[in-house]
Amino acid sequence: MALISCQNVTLGYDSSAVMENLSFEVNAGDYLCIVGENGSGKSTLMKTLLGLIPPISGTIGTGDGLKKNEIGYLPQQTVVQRDFPASVNEVVLSGCQGRMGRRFFYGMEEKKLAKDNMMRMGIFEMRHRCYRELSGGQQQRVLLARALCATRKCLLLDEPVSGLDPKVTLEMYRLIQELNEDGITIVMISHDVEAALTYASHILHIGSEVFFGTKDEYRSSRISRGFLNEPERKRGEEA
Repeated sequence: MALISCQNVTLGYDSSAVMENLSFEVNAGDYLCIVGENGSGKSTLMKTLLGLIPPISGTIGTGDGLKKNEIGYLPQQTVVQRDFPASVNEVVLSGCQGRMGRRFFYGMEEKKLAKDNMMRMGIFEMRHRCYRELSGGQQQRVLLARALCATRKCLLLDEPVSGLDPKVTLEMYRLIQELNEDGITIVMISHDVEAALTYASHILHIGSEVFFGTKDEYRSSRISRGFLNEPERKRGEEA
């Protein structure tokens, strides 16, 4: 059974649709990259998958024992969020809130989980530092550790390398790849199609046209060729 299943989903806000009749499935262990033109509805799709906004129509379901509150989420950061005045440890621990039920205080289990994920992301030594004093790459590692506290199965990542320099970008891609190899299902929005074709197992392209399939199928598709050549064509027009 699919971990996440979307059937004939129309996305949007109120009655204003940004995408209609979208269908795809994500199975355990997949690494799905969502690509497409700016404004095509990628972030709207992710918020809908998380249950933050309802679909206008169609159905979104989870299977294989996955619950909506067991999906880890790394959103795009705003300027205000980057300046958040909390310690690294506090930020990571906050990812445990979905598993606490009616308890108000973190227990030994949550504290151990936060420690394990900080060590996993290589940030345990900076656990007492203020989050807003960290570099962009360090902050993303903190947020990834926080997302891992919410799940052992599935991560949803909204452009996790946005604004990072090339070296840190490569490190982040390798971290995400290692998590996938460890059995965590990845659903990631990416503006970098070349990276998506390097790391992903499946591609969902949304926009004026829709494609869903393996990365090899996408690479040989007409929609892929047109999308990959678009930046080169624009540069030629500007010259």
